This record gives sequence, C-alpha cells and structure tokens, in this order.
Amino acid sequence: QAKEAVFRVGTEAALPAMLVKCETKSNRVKGLSFHPKLSWVLASLHNGTIQLWDYRIGSMIDKFEEHEGGPVRGVCFHASQPLFVSGGDDYKIKVWNYKLRRCIFTLLGHLDYIRTVEFHHEYPWVLSASDDQTIRVWNWQSRSCIAVLTGHNHYVMCAHFHPKEDLVVSASLDQTVRVWDTSGLRDKTVSIGTGAPPAHGQAPKDVFGTSDAVVKYVLEGHDKGVNWASFHPTLPLIISGADDRLIKLWRMNDSKAWEVDTLRGHFNNVSCVIFHPRKELVLSNSEDRTIRVWDATKRTGIHTFRRENDRCWIITAHPTSNLIAVGHDAGMVVFKLDCERPLAQCFGNNLYMVQERDLHVIDMEKSLKGNNVAACRRPPNAMISGMKSLQFNTYNTTETNCLVFYTQDNGCYDLFVGPNGATSESHIAPKQGNAQSVAFTARNRFAVLQHSGAIGIYNLQNELSKKFEPPVSTDFIFPGGNDRILLKSEEKIVMWDLTRRKIVEEAIVPGGVRYVIWSQNGQYVACMSKHNVLMAGKNLEYCHSFHENIRVKSGAWDENGVFIYSTLSHVKYCLPNGDNGIIHSLQSPIYIVRVHKQFMYYIDREQNVNKQRLNCSEYLFKLALHHRKFNDVKMQITNGRLCGNAVIGYLKRKGFPEVALQFVEDQQTRFNLALEYGHIEEAMTAAHELDDHACWNRLGLEALRQGNQIIVEKVYQKTKNYDALSFLYFITGNLAKLNLMLTIAFKRNDVMSRFSNALMLGNVEERVKIMAEMGQVPLAALTAKTHNLQEFIPKLEEQLQGNDISSAIPSNARLLLPPVPLIRPSASDSPNWPLLMSTKDIFLQKSYEAQAASQPPGDSFMDPEEENPEDTERNADPWNVEDTLEPATWGPDLDIVFDDLPDVGIPAVDELADTKGAQVAMADSAQTKWLKKRKLAADLVAAGEFEEALGLLRRRLGIINAAPLEPLFKEVYWATCSALPGLPQAPSLAWPLLSEGHIKSKEPTPIVFFSVAKILDRVKEAHRLTTQGKFNEVLTIFRSALQAIPLSVANDAREEQQLMEIIDMCREYVNLCRLEVTRKGLDPSQLARNVELAAYLTTCKVQPSHLFLTLQLAMGTSFKAQNYVTAASFAKRLIQGNFPNPEKNKDVLTKARQLVQVCEQKASDAYAIKFDVKAPVEGFKLCAGSLTPISPSDPTVACPYCGAQYHVQYKGKLCDTCQLAEVGANTLGIQLRPI
Repeated sequence: QAKEAVFRVGTEAALPAMLVKCETKSNRVKGLSFHPKLSWVLASLHNGTIQLWDYRIGSMIDKFEEHEGGPVRGVCFHASQPLFVSGGDDYKIKVWNYKLRRCIFTLLGHLDYIRTVEFHHEYPWVLSASDDQTIRVWNWQSRSCIAVLTGHNHYVMCAHFHPKEDLVVSASLDQTVRVWDTSGLRDKTVSIGTGAPPAHGQAPKDVFGTSDAVVKYVLEGHDKGVNWASFHPTLPLIISGADDRLIKLWRMNDSKAWEVDTLRGHFNNVSCVIFHPRKELVLSNSEDRTIRVWDATKRTGIHTFRRENDRCWIITAHPTSNLIAVGHDAGMVVFKLDCERPLAQCFGNNLYMVQERDLHVIDMEKSLKGNNVAACRRPPNAMISGMKSLQFNTYNTTETNCLVFYTQDNGCYDLFVGPNGATSESHIAPKQGNAQSVAFTARNRFAVLQHSGAIGIYNLQNELSKKFEPPVSTDFIFPGGNDRILLKSEEKIVMWDLTRRKIVEEAIVPGGVRYVIWSQNGQYVACMSKHNVLMAGKNLEYCHSFHENIRVKSGAWDENGVFIYSTLSHVKYCLPNGDNGIIHSLQSPIYIVRVHKQFMYYIDREQNVNKQRLNCSEYLFKLALHHRKFNDVKMQITNGRLCGNAVIGYLKRKGFPEVALQFVEDQQTRFNLALEYGHIEEAMTAAHELDDHACWNRLGLEALRQGNQIIVEKVYQKTKNYDALSFLYFITGNLAKLNLMLTIAFKRNDVMSRFSNALMLGNVEERVKIMAEMGQVPLAALTAKTHNLQEFIPKLEEQLQGNDISSAIPSNARLLLPPVPLIRPSASDSPNWPLLMSTKDIFLQKSYEAQAASQPPGDSFMDPEEENPEDTERNADPWNVEDTLEPATWGPDLDIVFDDLPDVGIPAVDELADTKGAQVAMADSAQTKWLKKRKLAADLVAAGEFEEALGLLRRRLGIINAAPLEPLFKEVYWATCSALPGLPQAPSLAWPLLSEGHIKSKEPTPIVFFSVAKILDRVKEAHRLTTQGKFNEVLTIFRSALQAIPLSVANDAREEQQLMEIIDMCREYVNLCRLEVTRKGLDPSQLARNVELAAYLTTCKVQPSHLFLTLQLAMGTSFKAQNYVTAASFAKRLIQGNFPNPEKNKDVLTKARQLVQVCEQKASDAYAIKFDVKAPVEGFKLCAGSLTPISPSDPTVACPYCGAQYHVQYKGKLCDTCQLAEVGANTLGIQLRPI
C-alpha cells in the first residue's frame, strides 16, 4: 500500500525530497511499464509474478503468475490495445489481455533468459532481447517471429525501438551498443498485399539471403558490459550505462555515431539509464543504491536520491505525465521530480499566473491568453522550477501587487508592484527578499515569516515597518483577511489579528494545511490539506470539514458560497451545511482557479487555461432547498433536470418528502412515502387510487395519530367500521352524528350497535325499547321505573303479568349519563388539530408567490438565462396536483344497500379543502429566548448546550481538563429544570426555573445556581475549616469554588469585581493548602524542605488571622530545625504585624519576643533553604507546579484563569491550582456578565 518514501536526499544540492506518489513492498522488481492512459503501472518481479498497481490510490489491482522457472525481467503495455507483453527466465514471451486477466498466447524461440520486451509504438511488433545473444522482432498479430538480429557475442541486456524512426538500439555485455536499421523489415512486412507470414520461428530473408534488419552503428567505449541503452525522444542522441560505472552520451547522424560525453558519479554498476521525456534530464539508477538526476545540457549531476539498503534495477518514465518509477530490491516507488501545480490566483475577471518563468495577467472574460508583465527568477537547475506559490493583493484594487515565493535558497520571494492594466511593454521590476513564507495583510502591507521564526510587516517598497513574535510556533503563513494572517503550526491553523495582537480563532486540520482558498467576498475560507478540507467563516468559525480518500488538488468558491474542488479523478462540490457530491469525473488532474456563472476555469498540467461549463443543477437544487428558496427548487424540478432514487433519498433525509413526492409515480410508493412522513392528503390521494383495505386502515391510524378527524371519519366510512366511527363521534362530542349512527344501526338491524349508541348518547328511552324488543321485559321495566319513564311503565307492567319489581329498584340510585361535551363542533371551525404546515401549502402557487415577493431581486441561485417562463396552466398549479380529497358524504362512501328501508338523509362531511388545519407559528422555547439575550457559559449549560459551553470556556479560559466541570454542569442544568406531574396516562410537563421574567416574556433569564451569595457561603465555610486546620477539606472546597465561578453570572460591575476577588482568594488558599498538605507528607528526615514549605506558607495572601497562624507555624518549625535566623524573621513579623485580637494572642506574642532574643544570640541556620528572609514578601513568586520560588529575573507563565504563576517549562501543562486550564495559553479571558 501507499506510504511515504524512505529515500533520503543526496548532498549535490539543497533540493526538495522525492515527491512520492506510491511505494510498494514486494520481491525484487526487474521490469516496469506505465500504462499510457490509465493510472496503472506493471511491475515484473524476481519471483516470477507480474503485479498490476494503481499508483493513484496505492493499491494492487491484479497479479499474473503463469511464468514458470524464475524471474520475469521485461514487461510492457501496448499503446492502445488492452494488452501487455512479458518475458522471463523460462525463455517464453507471453502476451496478456488484462481485461480477460489471462495470457492469450505465448511466443517461443529464444534459447536463454529474456531480458527486455517492448511493443512497437505503431506496428504490430514485439521486440525482445535475450541472453542467447540475439534480438528478435515478433509480429504479435500473426504470432510469429519476423526477424532475428544477430551480431552481439554476449548476453543482450536490452533492446528498444526508436520513438519515431525505424531504428533499434541494443546493449550487450560484449561492451558494445548497437544501432539496427529496421526499414527493410518495415517495407517487407508492413505493406499491402503481403503474402502469408513465414513459418513459425523463421526469420524472413530475401532471395539474396540478406536480413531485413542490419547493424547501422556499433558504439564502443565502455570498458565493461553495457546494461542499458535508450534513445532520446526527439534528438539524435543515445544514452548508455554499463558495469564500468559510467554513463556515456552518444550522438548519431545518417552516416556515423560518436561519443559526446561521459557522466561519472555512480559507485557501482549502472543498471538503467533513460532520457526524461519532456525535460533536458538524464535519469539513472545503479546497484550503488542511488537514483541520480543529470542535466543533459550541462552534463552534470544535479541531484541524488539514495536508499539505505536496496539496489536499484530498473527506471522508467511515464510517456505523458511527470511520473517516474524505479524498481529496487524491496519493491518499487513511483514519484515526481517537481511539483506540477501551477502558480496562479484569480481575482475578479483577471487571472495572475506564472508561465515559463514569466508573470502573466489573463482577462478570462475576453481571452484565455494573457499579457507578460514581469519576469521571475530562473530556476536553480533543470530539475525543478523552485517556485512555490503566487499571491495577488486582493485588498488593493488600484494596483497590481503580486508575491512569488520560491523554495530555493531556503526560501525567498519577489514582490511585483505595478499599475492596473499592465501590458508587455510596462515591464514590472521585482523587489526581492528572503523569507520562510509571505502573505498580504492589507492594501499596502504584507507579512513575512522570517527564518528566525519572527513575523515582519513590510510595505510595498519592501521595507520593514514592524516585527513581532507569533503566538504559536509557525511553519507557514497564509492570508487571513484585512490585518489578519493565518498561522500554520503543524496540524493547527490559527487566525491572528495583527492590530489587536490576539488570536481570533483556531482550528485543527488533519495532515496540516497546504493551501488556503478565500471566497471572492471574503466571507468563507477553505483550508486544504492532502486529504482533508476545513470550511470556515471569515473569523475561522467552523462550518464543515470532510475527508477524501483520494488527494484533494484544488478548489474555488462560486458566487453562491459553494466550494467546488477537484481530486485526482473527480470534480466535486460541498455546501456550507456539509452536503456534497460529484459533478463529473476527470481524465487527468486539473487545478480550479475560478467558478463563476456555472462555468469553471481551470489550468491543466500543461499550463493551459481552460473554460468548461459545469452541471450545477444538483448543488443549486440542494442549496435552494437548504435556504428554502422554493422558487428555485420548483424551477429545477419542472425543468426535468433531476431524477433518480438518489435525489428522492436526499429529500427524505433532509425532511422534504413533499418535494420527493413530485418524483414518484408509483401509487404504492407515493402512499408509503406520504404515510412515512405524515402527509395525510397525499396518502389519501394514493389510497383512492389503490383502494386497498389494508391501505385504508394504515391511513386511518396515521390520521388518528395526527388528530385529523375528517380523514379518520372518511376512512371509517370507507371501511365500514361503524363501531370506531361511533366512538369517534362520542369522544369528539359530535352528538348529532352519533344520533345518526343510532339511526343507521336501526336500519342495519344491528341490536348491539343500537344499544351502544344509545348508551353513549344517554338515550334511556331507546335502551328501554331495545330491551323490550329483545324480550328482556323485566330489564326494560326496571330501567323505565328507575328513570321514571311513565309512558313506558304501564305497558311494560302488563307484560310482567303481576310480577312486582319495585323491590329490585335501588333506594340510592343516581342518574348515569355520558359527560356533556365542553366544546361542540361547529360548521365554521375545523375539527382537526392545528398543524405547523399543511402538506401542500409549501408548494402551492400562492406560497411561491409569497416567497417570491419576500425575496429581494437577484437573490436566486439560478442563472437568469435558464429561467424559462411557465404557461398559465402550469402557474395555476405548479405540480399539476389537484385537490384529490372528495367530499366525505355518507351515501356513496358507506356503500350500503337497504332495499326494504326508506331513504334517510345524512349530512355530508365538509370538504377537506374548506377544513384545513390552522397554521400556527412555532414559539421559541425559554432556553432559546435566554440564549438570544445572552450567551454566557452558565446560560449555555442551563439550556443543555454542554458542548457549546465547553467550547466557550476553552476559548475564554483555555480549559483542557473538563472532567471537574461535569458534575457542576449537571448541577446547573438540573437547577433550572422543574417538572409538573401530569394527569394519569399523561407525561409530566417540563418547566424552566427563571431568575427574572416569565416563560412567555421576550427576555427571560435562567436561575443562577452558582450565585455570588452561594459561592461566598462556600468560602466562609472554608475559612472556618482553615482555622481548624482541616486542610484537605479546605483544599477541596476552595478548588470547587474556583471551578464553579466560570458558571456564575454577575448582575453588575460590583458583583463582577467581587467574583474576580474571590478567584484571587481561592488561588491563594489553594496554594496554602497544597503547601501544608505537601509539608505534612514529608519524611521526617527532610527538615530543610519542611522549613522551606513552612516559609512559603507565610507568603500566601490570606486573611490576617490565617497569616498569623502560618507565621506561628513557620516560626516554630524553623526554631525546631535550628534555623534561628529564619525563625527570628518570622517572629519579628508576628510582633510587628497588625493582627486582630492582640489581647487574645498576648501569650503568643510574648513567646515570639523571647524567641527573638534566643535566636539573635545564636544567629545561625542549620539548613540552607531557598527563601530570602530579607526580601520583601510582596515580591515573592511561587511556582504552583514545583512549589519552589521563582527568581525575579526568571521568565514566568501563568494560568489564564486563576493566575497561578509557573516556571516556563510548565507551559502547555494542566494548572495544578484550578485543575482546569492550560498554563501559558493565549485566551480571551473570563466573562461573568454581558458586555
């Protein structure tokens, strides 16, 4: 698989390392061949295997293993057919079809190992060289040998066709290079009307017995066997390499050939040597483990690539691209000598580009040919151009300002300053300088990253105006906007404001940023690495990032804010919301410089500027959908440009099924899609077409879930579900229609339905009738008497025949009737539950007109040329969707026939079009409202936005350890949540707790859990415990208070100042507790460190009562350790200090005076400690990491939150005091109230 190169650069010149495209690990590679069109390379191995690799992605596609008996030394692709030829130590030449993945035939005739094989570029010939001292020419179409070239008297190591002429060059271990003339063979075999091919294995001869291929030149000059010889692609030159470690250059004409020069430098046998196909270079490799690059004009070595352990055997160059492949003992490597990326930048209609060391300005609206306005530096040698980047000053539109940066001389630049509209006559002279990187920052300034690491600001006269150190270690700089630059630090990219000298924002781009591309309006930026792209806003705020498996080559922003970029094989797009896709594929890599009005301007690897129309329909459709510009969405769909399951799936994922429905014609699919997303009306239309009982039932369930009573009623009518229909009328309070259900049940002769409807209606008379009709006379009489229905009692008592039922009537009976509906349906109000948006309203023409009226002119994503006028019919209904919901009438929909019953008129259900759900606006939640008012960390946590709150604290305080904040976040969040228990079977209602305002007010604010009063209560408790000497508990309380303050909110400046003072107090007490806890944990033998820590306690800025205790402790500890001078200093501070309750501390002060007298008599210290008793305590600095003093002359770093001081070696580590922030981080500072 692909990996980085393990070559190291030689010492001939300070040039870039090998630009590795692909490297493989395998057995020794003896033969290589590039495919002329595809990104493939064939490698023949010493173990007899042939591997086919895709060097673009670094993976093996296939392998061929039919050779037997040893290495395969030669391999070659055909120029146009899906064929390749190979020759090995089994004496066989095999022709393969890589599409069929097999050998299609074998050529036999050689009697020894075959060294090289090669297809002719035009004729159906194969050339082979063998250890049998012959060269053979084969016709692969007739599968026969047409010529045998004899004359060498040792192994023939290689043989090659001339790229244009009828010549063959061969190299042999007989120390000669021979050039053969094959024109006779061409005349004889490649002609019209030739006879049958000669017999297999026989070289054709004419009637005089002469061969068709004859030796033209014999080149002698090598002292040992020649391993390789090859022609120059255009000039009459030959290059050869031999075991004498020399490379010889030969020239030839029509009559003779002679040696021109010798290239020396290899230290072992030269294995292979070739001319570069496009540059004046010679490439060679050797068994001395090197690949050398030579200047063919100056005939000097200009570069060496060296491997540690692997000998190199074969080298080949791609016929059309800039790639080179080398085979060695451990595999092969495909690489480039120089970067092919063009130096270009587009601004407006002008393209500024370097072509052949000249700066050109091209007006892309008029022509793709430009004016030469300046000359750049010459490259250091023929191998590389030396140019790295070109920048145009987009901040200065009145002049032409360009910077060209070079990698030579460890980095340098040319500054070109000239008038606008410069022509070839107005040649601009460059101003030169040295730099590690450059970038324009303003109309008349540019930044230079100097080799020392500092950043200098220069004017357009190339004069240094100011200089400063960057906030981070910087590898490269990029333009970052007006008075801003982007600093690259490994994988981090930092936006640095040059005016305020502050970090605006920073981001991580895996792989490190290589190129930065700004949109024309400066609102978006794309930071590109090798395989990753970060899309951000103008302040580097995150929009989206993505990873590509294939390398990203270039990109540009179009006028709609869409990033169009190219990989090695595709042109793709990415929207700011993250949606991406492929526009089209590529035959070869391109470098996009501009995308404008659906045209793409790009530069190919031949440095040609091209213009191509882009198919933007897909991403403009997605962009319009994202911005809810439905006029443009409609335009794309009605023009028939989009179709397929991919678009439908995209619409479903994005929550626009109503648009996806416009693509679907199958009714079952439309029904499922509409039902899946709750579009009842569309599902109703499809159900009418399908008329399936299961579909109707599914529709009824979904309509019931949405509260669409009209559809539910219609479905129940269609499916004749009378019981469900009666219950629907009952629970919705529609007693009139429930009464009709009673009538229908009577006509259907459904006794149970009659009784149920009568029970739900509270119709006692009907229930009495039903029981009497069914023969339940006692029950009927009991019911009539209980409800005192006098009109039924006499008749029912007669039927009882004297049976008295009075005793069965309960004495405490109460009337039981259904509840009276609170809200009765009316003709003017819709019974449906109100919805946020109905199904078709989004795409009805009136919505389009409303949207269009609200859109400003020119706010369409569509190209004006593409907007086709619509006819009147289509404008009336853009989707050709009619109102499909029929009136929900009882007659035809019930589909019931009663021949023996008279007609009973039943009112029809109102049409759906007249009973649409009212549209209600989605109200903002309380959390959304308070975040609109202010976005402090406490507000974000209270709203549940933990991730955003952490991001804010990272920017503000440099938080790198969020673990202590997790329980605090939960406390703050839970403190703002309350729940109101619901009724049975109903969920609880969540209700936020507010400090001011109410839930419906415009600017509510959440309750502040960590208020100033709450934090002060914690501090008071900690002070009490400090007096008691419980330092572990005190440390926990003060540190938790320190960690809670970022989640507090100050109501005014006084509270804000109070909180800042608490931060300082907590820091001092945390340091005090850490010192004392560390001191108590010391070994008894560490007396000096014990005295030191006790001394440091006295420097903490704590309350006077606690300072009194620390001085008393330090005095006693020092005296016991016989450090009398130190003890006396602490005693004097006790005596001279202004401490509270002097009467209470009278005994302590008396002892202190006595101790001073004793110590002055002895006046010595048994242990030397790092504490100066004579220095003022106010200037003492303690390193919170090592708990050691910091010298006043030593540099320090501080915690950006709590302010604890540290030695510089603690920069970047976690603060031991607050255990939250990164020591020495550059941050914005804490914010406790809105600005």
